[in-house]
Amino acid sequence: MLVAFETGQIIATAVATGRTHDFKVLKRSRLPFVSTQLCLADRGYQGFAKRHAGACTPTKKPRKQSLPKAEKQHHNRALARLRVRVEHAIRRFKIFRIFSGRYRNRRKRFGLRLNLIAGLLNFELAHAS
Repeated sequence: MLVAFETGQIIATAVATGRTHDFKVLKRSRLPFVSTQLCLADRGYQGFAKRHAGACTPTKKPRKQSLPKAEKQHHNRALARLRVRVEHAIRRFKIFRIFSGRYRNRRKRFGLRLNLIAGLLNFELAHAS
């Protein structure tokens, strides 16, 4: 899911069948990323920085060591503060109970329902006062 930073509106969504990792869905979607565009991602998109110059993911702690306090304080926390918009967009999706648990309807229509609800949420954001 791509979310606009300023407005919090959902720009694009991508779905896959079955249990598919988020990064694999991103690679298959072939969304066009501008090189000057900053993309804030979580730890699941670890190899995204190799594909896109503007990707920013949190720093992972080294094996059998602790993460330096400065790294934890500055980079990871600043990234988490910026990513809160995306987490709020995910929360708004989960208010629709269809996305909070297991999807038990026709699989072919999941992407359609996802895009319809994204449109409703964008409409609600645009007309909220």
